[in-house]
Amino acid sequence: MEYKKVVVDGYGGDNAPLEVLKGIKKSLDEIHDLKVIITGKSEEVYNLILEKGLGLENYARLEIIDAPDIITNDESPTVAIKTKTESSLVKGFEYLKNNEDAIGLVSAGSTGAVLTGGFLKVGRIKGVSRPVLAPVLPTMKGTPVILADSGANMDCKPINLLHFALMASRYAENMFGVKNPRVALLSVGTEDHKGNDLVKKTFEYMKELPINFVGNMEARDLLSGDYDIVVADGFAGNVALKSCEGTLQTLLGILKSDIKSHTMSKIGYLFMKGTFKRLRKNFDYNQYGGSPFLGVNKIVVKCHGSSKAESFYQSIKQAYNLGQSNLIQSISSSVNGIDIKIEE
Repeated sequence: MEYKKVVVDGYGGDNAPLEVLKGIKKSLDEIHDLKVIITGKSEEVYNLILEKGLGLENYARLEIIDAPDIITNDESPTVAIKTKTESSLVKGFEYLKNNEDAIGLVSAGSTGAVLTGGFLKVGRIKGVSRPVLAPVLPTMKGTPVILADSGANMDCKPINLLHFALMASRYAENMFGVKNPRVALLSVGTEDHKGNDLVKKTFEYMKELPINFVGNMEARDLLSGDYDIVVADGFAGNVALKSCEGTLQTLLGILKSDIKSHTMSKIGYLFMKGTFKRLRKNFDYNQYGGSPFLGVNKIVVKCHGSSKAESFYQSIKQAYNLGQSNLIQSISSSVNGIDIKIEE
């Protein structure tokens, strides 16, 4: 059998390497033509497998590559990628780059290092102005929405946002089967003339793209389910993303505190317990996997730093599925197929 290889950074994230290994175990058990290459402290990883009884010691479809060093969130991403050649992340990127049958990489490590590594080690797809970090978020209607960008590119030009829209559209089609995805531009109002200089200029160009552009969107509607893709520069996109996360956490915290403080609320909670559980599940990032770094020559998936086993499993499956799709070729054709004169 010809295996599909996915590289996993074994020491990326707050809960590595145990939760990483648990996610790998579930992936290998469910995807029978998958082979996982885990990078990290090989002896420590093997001993942990035995200690926790994970049953991975005899898996022929698991390969451990020794990488004694780790890149932390406190380090300069560019310096770390260039100098920490024995780190689990750099070793992972080197394997991905040098092995044609390796289809993707998954890491919950430093976001800056993952993005820098993807850019420097794997390289951009020809024609792509800048790669984009595109997380998938849940919505009120139960359908996913893709936010492009969520922090990879703080300062952008119109051409960057146009490429984000094209790449995210291909991702929505390949990953979720969304036909003619609805693309919105993040702004301070829905009117055509609203926004800063970047948004106003991009709006006019966006109308010329071969996509389903539905106009401007306000941040409060990000999780409404009325849009499939929301395009923004990395600064505004990251603020919108963190605001949604913070608001949800605060709301759940207030509800929990209020329920505990009143007897009648506790009684009411017994009847609403199922509803609250579903709410938490629907907005749990662990079930959606990671954020793909679109625009590089192979699949790179960035997991949340505090990811647990389920998130690693979903991210590995995500890399596996995208690696078998024609996403890279589709993005290349889409980006290089537009003929729009952009005024700087």
